[in-house]
Amino acid sequence: MKTLLARVVAYWENLPKWLKNKYTYVTFAFVLYLLFFDQHNLISQYKLRAELNELEQSKEWYLEQIEQTRSDLDELLTDDEQLEKFAREKYLMKKDGEEIFVIVHE
Repeated sequence: MKTLLARVVAYWENLPKWLKNKYTYVTFAFVLYLLFFDQHNLISQYKLRAELNELEQSKEWYLEQIEQTRSDLDELLTDDEQLEKFAREKYLMKKDGEEIFVIVHE
């Protein structure tokens, strides 16, 4: 039965030459550092990518809302009936001699 040291030495001798090089170990340690311990590691990059996708979806929604608001504004500025309807619904405005009843659903 071989001792542990003899097994380690035999294993070391069977390794390819490029694996015995100290630069290989330094490169491997550097890559591990960049992947897991650096400020811009894989986990933070994944989170940032997910946040970017979410913000892009929000941007799309806001652009649609802006377009809808612009069309509503254009409609209000050109059509007096729509302007009156908007004022009555949103601001509870009324004509002279008219009564308004607001029904609140609970």
